[in-house]
Amino acid sequence: MSVTALWWAVILSGLYHGINPGMGWPLAVSAALFERKKSAMLKALAMLAVGHFIAMIVILLPFSMMVFLIERETEVRIGAGAVVIAMGIYLLINRKHPKILARVHPTKLVLWSFLAATAHGAGLMLVPIYLGICGLLDAGGVAQTGHAAAQELMSNDILIAFKVAAIHTASMTLAGAFIAAFVYFWFGLKFISKSWFNLDIAWAISLILVGAFGIYSAYFGRH
Repeated sequence: MSVTALWWAVILSGLYHGINPGMGWPLAVSAALFERKKSAMLKALAMLAVGHFIAMIVILLPFSMMVFLIERETEVRIGAGAVVIAMGIYLLINRKHPKILARVHPTKLVLWSFLAATAHGAGLMLVPIYLGICGLLDAGGVAQTGHAAAQELMSNDILIAFKVAAIHTASMTLAGAFIAAFVYFWFGLKFISKSWFNLDIAWAISLILVGAFGIYSAYFGRH
């Protein structure tokens, strides 16, 4: 698996998240219709993007700061893959949405987006992809010996974490904005109520597949 392919996986996962109504684009449509302003949709999308980005960083940043990844990279990648698979299986079994999301006021979209992305394991989906990018770039660009090398690797991995979160969030927002604008200008909220599509099962299965990919790439990348 090349670095380019993994970056495309970051983009495609973002588009996938943006299409999913569970990541909040219906709220952007609702805000625009309620306030009768197109700018309200852009504001809502921006707030959703900020919350989603924070959720990605909260998951990715701890991995980027683990210097022991240098020596235990394969084990950590396999462990991360197992966690993602477990999250996917949990979402398949427990199909109920977290009640806490219903208690967040609609104006607090940053908080809602952060909680929604965290509860659905959106950040976890990026972990195997992120670790794969770090593994390929670190192996090809930095000598992995000594304290100075460890610091350089950690700094590089932190930068990659922000890049992954930013690119993923940008593609998520782009996909969500496209659908939100389409619904707002042509259909309205009645279309959502009558034609709601649920991606929960597909979301859970995709988590399992991404986790399996992470374990596969970590194991066979070493052997």
